[in-house]
Amino acid sequence: MAIEPIKQGYEVFLADGEPPFGSVLHVRNAKEFTICVEDAGEFVVPTSAVKAVHAEKVILNRTKLGLELQEAIKHAHDEEDDNLHLGDDDTDIE
Repeated sequence: MAIEPIKQGYEVFLADGEPPFGSVLHVRNAKEFTICVEDAGEFVVPTSAVKAVHAEKVILNRTKLGLELQEAIKHAHDEEDDNLHLGDDDTDIE
């Protein structure tokens, strides 16, 4: 089954309905492309790890990713989660 071409700027996900964890920086060749994972940097991804491409989204198959990339994806939104908790107390700021 052929998939749509992957293009620079497409958001990258592990599943539809989940938040993106990064975006495509550039397509190197037909076998790999580079993504930037939030709070982790750049990773080269083999096209064999792509589950689907549609609506300017790249969906990856987690089981076909290296352990370092899997770990980076787990922590892609950690900084955002920390920032959400900054205003959780009911203290008034004067």
